[in-house]
Amino acid sequence: MHPHRVVVLALDGVYPFELGIPNRVFGTADGRYEVVTCSLDGRPVRTNSDFDIAVAYDASALKTADTVVIPPCDVVPILENGLPQAVSDALALIRPGARLVSICTGAIVVAAAGLLDDRPATTHWNFADRFRRHYPRVRVDPNVLYVDDGDILTSAGATAGVDLCLHLIRTDHGSEVANTVARRCVVPPWREGGQAQFIEQPVPPPTAAGTAAARQWALENLHHPVTMSDLADQARMSGRTFARRFRDEVGMSPGRWLIQQRVFRARELLETTDLPVDRIATEVGFATGTSLRQHLHEAIGVSPLTYRRTFKSAEKM
Repeated sequence: MHPHRVVVLALDGVYPFELGIPNRVFGTADGRYEVVTCSLDGRPVRTNSDFDIAVAYDASALKTADTVVIPPCDVVPILENGLPQAVSDALALIRPGARLVSICTGAIVVAAAGLLDDRPATTHWNFADRFRRHYPRVRVDPNVLYVDDGDILTSAGATAGVDLCLHLIRTDHGSEVANTVARRCVVPPWREGGQAQFIEQPVPPPTAAGTAAARQWALENLHHPVTMSDLADQARMSGRTFARRFRDEVGMSPGRWLIQQRVFRARELLETTDLPVDRIATEVGFATGTSLRQHLHEAIGVSPLTYRRTFKSAEKM
């Protein structure tokens, strides 16, 4: 099998950090992806820093892409004057069936091309108001890390692009491969797309305790019916203080976070073991197999057996 070809389109004013995310993340997946970078004309691209970037390909590379990634760039001229014809022509080269992925304000490029009309999307929260004004047909949500709408996926700023690339690897090859890539990149293996994009996290006083140790304890004890009281006790806080600090640090309630972690662990077990669904439910702390089925369906829209068949089939390819 040929590796999945990812083509990154670098436009003038590109942000170097985000430009490098696809190569760093997909390129760590043991040859499952081939990542190339192009500009409109194959010439060096101006970045938003004090250097230019030379690329090996022009926009014709987009014709060969299985996935196209558009990193953030200088979008102010696009907001003020519309999408340059050369960019529109380049996007028209993307073949039907290819995925289109934007990172941060790359979503503005996609929206300006009319490709996000009547679809959900996200972008950096700081651009959300301008995004709404210029592209009212897009259902923009500035409060999430990324949005997966099938063939078009959008992410918030900077490291949310890492989360989205890991999400794509997990979708293509399962949690085990995505976790391995995350470990090699030294990043969290999974942050759900619906997690808050902007988390208010004031600097605590030097003596203030956090919730990290309690979260680690919970991950080691998912097979037990962990309660809010248990977590607060581990952090040596009152329930109210713990809940408030947890939300400040993580961006969601302890209960929602626990469900996410249980579902994530269940997905790993479905991919890597032949354990029955009811046994997996017990292993990850759900009371019944029915509860696991319900939460998995809410998270990814499929049943445990369908999910397992997907990745068992992928192993044989």
